[in-house]
Amino acid sequence: MSSKGGGTALTRRSYRLASDTDKPKATGIVNEKLLSDYLYHVFPSTKQEPALASLRKPLGFQDLGAHLERLLSEGEPAEDIRDQAVEGRLGPQPVVLDHTSGFEGLLFVDDDLLGVIGHSNFSSIRATTCVYKGKWAYEVLISSQGLMQIGWCTLNCRFNQEEGVGDTPDSYAYDGNRVRKWNVTTTNYGKSWAAGDIVSCLIDLDEGTITFCLNGQSLGTAFTNIKMGPGVAYFPAISLSFKESVAFNFGSRPLRYPVDGYMPLQNPPTADLMKAQKLLGYMKNVLSTAIDTQDERLVEKDSAAWRLHGEPTVLITLAHIFNHFAPLMCKVYLVEDVLMNFLLGILEGGGSVGEHPLIQQLLDLFWLLMEDYEVNECLKQLMMSLLRAYRFSPIIPDLGFQIHYLRLTTAILHHEKSRKYLLNNVLFDVLRSVVFFYIKTPLRVKEAGLEELIPTTWWPTHFDKEGKDEREPKDESADERLRRRAYERGCQRLKKRIEVVEELQVQILKLLLNNKDKTTGEASRYIFLNKFRKFLQENASNRGHPTALCPPEYMVCFLHRLITAVRASWDDGSRKSPSSVSSEEAYVPPQLFYNGKVDYFDLQRLGGLLSHLKKTLKDDLASKANIIIDPAEIQSASMDDLDEDEESGAAQRPFGAAAMGGALARPSWLSSPTLGRANRFLSTAAVSLMTPRRPPTQPEKVKVRTLAVEHRTEDDIEGSHGNDGLLLGRPPEEPEQPMADKSLLEIVDGIVMMYNLSVHQQLGKMVVVADDVHEYAVALKDTEEKIARCPARRADILDELQKSQKVFAEKLNHLSRRLAWINATIYSKEKMLDVYWLLCVCIRTIEHADSTGSLFAFAPEFYLNVAMNAYSALKNYFSPANSMEELPGYEETLTQLAAILAKHFADPRIVGTDIKDSLMQALASYVCYPQSLRAVERIPEEQRVAMMRNLLAPYEQRPWAQTNWILVRLWRGCGFGYRYTRLPHLLKTKPEDANLPSLQKPCPSLLLQRHMAELLSVDKDMAASFLNSVLNQLNWAFSEFIGMIQEIQQAAERPERNFVDTRQLKVCATCFDLSVSLLRVLEMTVTLVPEIFLDWTRPSAELLLRRLAQLLNQVLNRVTAEKNLFDRVVNLRLPGLESVDHYPILVAVTGILVRILVDGDRQGISRASSVLLSDPCFQLHSIQHLLGEGADSSGPPAAVAAIPAAPRPVVGSLVSAVAPVIPAAAANTAASERKHFSLHAYTDYISEAEKKKVELMLAFLTEESKEAAASTAPTSEEDLCPICYAHSISAIFKPCSHKSCKACINQHLMNNKDCFFCKATITGVEDYSKPAAC
Repeated sequence: MSSKGGGTALTRRSYRLASDTDKPKATGIVNEKLLSDYLYHVFPSTKQEPALASLRKPLGFQDLGAHLERLLSEGEPAEDIRDQAVEGRLGPQPVVLDHTSGFEGLLFVDDDLLGVIGHSNFSSIRATTCVYKGKWAYEVLISSQGLMQIGWCTLNCRFNQEEGVGDTPDSYAYDGNRVRKWNVTTTNYGKSWAAGDIVSCLIDLDEGTITFCLNGQSLGTAFTNIKMGPGVAYFPAISLSFKESVAFNFGSRPLRYPVDGYMPLQNPPTADLMKAQKLLGYMKNVLSTAIDTQDERLVEKDSAAWRLHGEPTVLITLAHIFNHFAPLMCKVYLVEDVLMNFLLGILEGGGSVGEHPLIQQLLDLFWLLMEDYEVNECLKQLMMSLLRAYRFSPIIPDLGFQIHYLRLTTAILHHEKSRKYLLNNVLFDVLRSVVFFYIKTPLRVKEAGLEELIPTTWWPTHFDKEGKDEREPKDESADERLRRRAYERGCQRLKKRIEVVEELQVQILKLLLNNKDKTTGEASRYIFLNKFRKFLQENASNRGHPTALCPPEYMVCFLHRLITAVRASWDDGSRKSPSSVSSEEAYVPPQLFYNGKVDYFDLQRLGGLLSHLKKTLKDDLASKANIIIDPAEIQSASMDDLDEDEESGAAQRPFGAAAMGGALARPSWLSSPTLGRANRFLSTAAVSLMTPRRPPTQPEKVKVRTLAVEHRTEDDIEGSHGNDGLLLGRPPEEPEQPMADKSLLEIVDGIVMMYNLSVHQQLGKMVVVADDVHEYAVALKDTEEKIARCPARRADILDELQKSQKVFAEKLNHLSRRLAWINATIYSKEKMLDVYWLLCVCIRTIEHADSTGSLFAFAPEFYLNVAMNAYSALKNYFSPANSMEELPGYEETLTQLAAILAKHFADPRIVGTDIKDSLMQALASYVCYPQSLRAVERIPEEQRVAMMRNLLAPYEQRPWAQTNWILVRLWRGCGFGYRYTRLPHLLKTKPEDANLPSLQKPCPSLLLQRHMAELLSVDKDMAASFLNSVLNQLNWAFSEFIGMIQEIQQAAERPERNFVDTRQLKVCATCFDLSVSLLRVLEMTVTLVPEIFLDWTRPSAELLLRRLAQLLNQVLNRVTAEKNLFDRVVNLRLPGLESVDHYPILVAVTGILVRILVDGDRQGISRASSVLLSDPCFQLHSIQHLLGEGADSSGPPAAVAAIPAAPRPVVGSLVSAVAPVIPAAAANTAASERKHFSLHAYTDYISEAEKKKVELMLAFLTEESKEAAASTAPTSEEDLCPICYAHSISAIFKPCSHKSCKACINQHLMNNKDCFFCKATITGVEDYSKPAAC
């Protein structure tokens, strides 16, 4: 500010205001005396002044500049003293990380040189300044809680990828991950740290000690007698493993937890700090003083009621203050220490943010009296300080710190001009603003005050037979009931406190979603929308920088707050337009997927790549949606062009960052909450549209062109003058229902994408705490039972058990409180309703997209993924605290999802193998549970029949295993001895092991079985091809299984120590399970539609029956022979082969045999028995074995029908370090001690009626085999079929005249048309009978 002549000119804003010299008396402002009193009151001097106003020299605006300069210079240290180096410290100011020579390994260092991310095994870096005398401190903000060693080192320390700070003689470190201190050796020290904690590192070079503090609490002296003396100086240093991250504060900002006597490594700006405090005091004087011009006196008033009314005297006074104050507010230390604390103080009185208008008035002042670049930098630093303070504040019971900082953030964002600047340039470009919506989970329950909030802990103590918690145990004691209710009350208290924070977070998002603030340019919502889309792109692109990905725990909280805010905004719009869609019925219209208005980056569509779809479906787009794809647009969307765009885009700054210069870089999610890596914006938008006008006549075709996200206008989104905006290209199938705010559609679409990116995985991860509670509760209950059984004479055992009991109880106390926090923040009823709403949005979106026919291929895959995953989360993650049955419209939603799975698992419009597999697995899971299975039965009959037809398609050329599991699950509960929930042989050997494989309780579907029976009965060709493929796969699966157990047995017979690859054991068990499931499908088929095998008027019935008999005999022979290969491997009881046993496979075979030999009509039984007995592999003792009546086999077992695959070299010494060891000759020993298998031993699983049928079958086959043996005439070898040598020649091929039996040629022709012998194409087969001998 300069003063020349009689005028006062404020050059910073280039405006000139009149002074007292221009108008000496009644100035139009205030009179000279009153003005002097006012200025002396606002700017009081600290020196001795005359007490009476009459004795003071009058003070006017012409003297105010000099007066203010004099006041600010009072107490300021001399220039030479200020610049003098502090004793005990060497190095430059400011203190930063030494990124030129003081590091080892690969690291990412932020632009401010204070944040660091490890990018190699164990990277180290030190600061640029060292200390050798005195007491010094610095702080480290922990951004991730992994392996790090933080402390001090000397210049002589040499680190590498294995040794870091604390691993060398002259370095000292604290490791909160492993809770240890390091100086060559290591010992226990301190507490565990978590993301969001602050570690203070203190060194006392007068006493020779090093101490660490965690969130301001001293952990005690870590090291004493450290090396000191000439040539010894210590640098702050850190070593951190891959992807771990921290941010340092050497004193560039106020230390969060200063310690008396310890100085920060970087000098605080003492002179500027003193000036800023004085200027702030002057400003407070202005706010609390009013001028009464009528009575010519000064009036004290409440500063909270101050308003900017444009009074010249006040404005000129404030302009003088801001002339000095504005440049200081560009410095981060002063913004955090002075301005932020001042603004926080305004809000301390409580009440809603709207009740404190002073902050809005102050922000108006900032924009009025500061240069744009100054207010921009001030707001940026203020938001950075707020976010840092919010993230690194400790959790206390009332969440007071978090609420405090969120209230100020909300107040600032209430100011329209500030909000738009921050949205455009800071919130997503510089800050990781999603942190504002995160509520961190405390790892240290005691410090978070949860013991006071939840004084009584509780955990489930009653478990059902499956080891699951009983939701409402009937035998709960009165004491347990009281504890549970006290615990639930504590959880409710905690939840209410968390809801206060969540409500503030939602308020922030509502401000960002404001679409009415258009007076100062583009509305906030459209700025947010474009920034949000870029945020999604950065996290969706696999080519993005890994450190820029938003952590999933932040995504979860952001998603829930965004859903709440979007639904509130949506319903506000719906109330103004009653005919529009409400948020309860929200969905994303299908035209968003193909009209190019919304960028889906390079995410996969259901029909494949977007460029491919635009080529193949361009005619459908033109006819249905009136959209013409520009050929040049198709060409530019090729993958080669995308790669080139990525490379060229890397060199360009984004639009938002360009305005602020190089200082605004993209945020790094794993590092400090300030600056991050340089931005690489990948523009992979496929198509975008012009803004066409739609005439009321026939819609004209719209030609599309590319439009960058940041260049979209409000009209492109909302539409105007007949333009549909985001809804351009409505297909005829889509109802013309109005949407209140089209911009919200894109945000809803982004929410669905967020859930798919990482939210679902995080929901699954957090369940581990509930699992831990369950495991510890089981362990505690088991320990208490052992204590009760412990004999009194064994005091030593009792002592150990009581110690274990105490440890388990303490752990459960801790975990139950932590679980209460997680249930309140992640698995609450409200969060469950959010996920349920998302599920309903996806279902409606898929249904609308499906109605568009071929255009369904444009829908992104993630909508189907989110529909399946959201249902899975609701079913598995939110229970037992919340139940799906309580959700509104639950059964209808289940039915809608069932219809989607039933229709689309075999939809030809869907080409991705991963999404197809996911749909199949989801359907398989759906039919496992009674409620969801009933939902499948409620879908329209036409869809049910179509689903069953797709399931019964031949198994070749498609992933058939999942299809087979679905059919098996529809049958479980109806099959022979097929009602178990856990494999019976496992319950006999390890009844106490709750971790054994468990199956769902049987819930067969008679309705779907009936559809299957009708389809197979009516469509003979489909039935033949389906069963042929099932028999082929059974032949393959069982042959593979036998081949693998041969290799395992060979390894067991070797005298040396052997290891079996665990992968081989897993494959072996899978082949066995597949064999059992295929046998169950055959049992299901032969029970529902026996005529397929027994009605020989059907063309392939006899062939199928012969193949079935052949395979059943082979399975029986392999499994039932005494002391055979199967027996030996089963008795090894190898880990991984638990499911392999006699019971599952023999009971499945028995079910088929009983159905065709006992339950059928007389003709069917006769045909089945004759085919079975005529098979050369039939052995009666295999049937006798089922009831424990078989004798030892006198010969080697018959060969399997298909030749087993060649043995694979998967057994050997040291194949896998964790593979199970096979003891030599273990099988022989075990087999000799084992009793015979018998169905009589499984009385809990096989009914008396079933056993009776097996006895009848055995008696019948015994009689029939005797008759067959007596009536069979010997056959000449020349008359036997040259293929199977089991049956007589009965068919001749045309035109080549080669011969075989009918069974062999019919089976061959089902898969191949070439002759066995000459490879000629067979055109016909005729009956052949041997000519009579002459």
